[in-house]
Amino acid sequence: MDANALKKMAAEAALKYVEDDTVVGVGTGSTVNYFIEALASRKARIEAAVASSEASAQRLRALHIPVKELNDTDGCDVYIDGADEVTEHLAMIKGGGAALTREKIVAAASRRFVCICDASKKVPVLGKFPLPVEVIPMARSYVARELVKLTGGMPELRQGVTTDNGNLILDVRGLQILKPMEMEADINQIAGVVANGLFARRPADVLLLATSNGVQTLNRPR
Repeated sequence: MDANALKKMAAEAALKYVEDDTVVGVGTGSTVNYFIEALASRKARIEAAVASSEASAQRLRALHIPVKELNDTDGCDVYIDGADEVTEHLAMIKGGGAALTREKIVAAASRRFVCICDASKKVPVLGKFPLPVEVIPMARSYVARELVKLTGGMPELRQGVTTDNGNLILDVRGLQILKPMEMEADINQIAGVVANGLFARRPADVLLLATSNGVQTLNRPR
């Protein structure tokens, strides 16, 4: 089964977590695009969607799914998003689509976080996928130097990318993240960092992992 078929399978499995008359947080990325297509079949039954990026908001509106700003809600009942890497503890690296800050905000404001991805994204240790860090433009060089000292990794400016917030992305390569909660907090303390792509302090609650044998459901260990 090819990767797109697996992504579609995971995305459609997430529909069972979407209840009537609720506000649905919608993430960003190729797997989420399949979820947006599936959500169109429920658009008359939900209150609204909250998008984590301008790209997702445009896709939702194109399918006539009502979109609200997060500030106009009291949070989302469920948040559906993908991951670039995820562990068995449901800690993740996200931000391959450069929407990590808004994704992190919507995740924090959601009562349940359901992660959808294919089996290739599940890893024993985070870090093979470069860790995205959103930075204020004037702080780019300073943050890069501090990231080298803090993590031992190699930060690289993501060329030609400006986030929806007007910032830049540094991708940190060569990491093996054994303590993701600690690293997430430490990176956030660097002046000029807006957010980083570690989702460990607020991990997913449920992982829907698409495999050639169907969709596996993993619940976050308590």
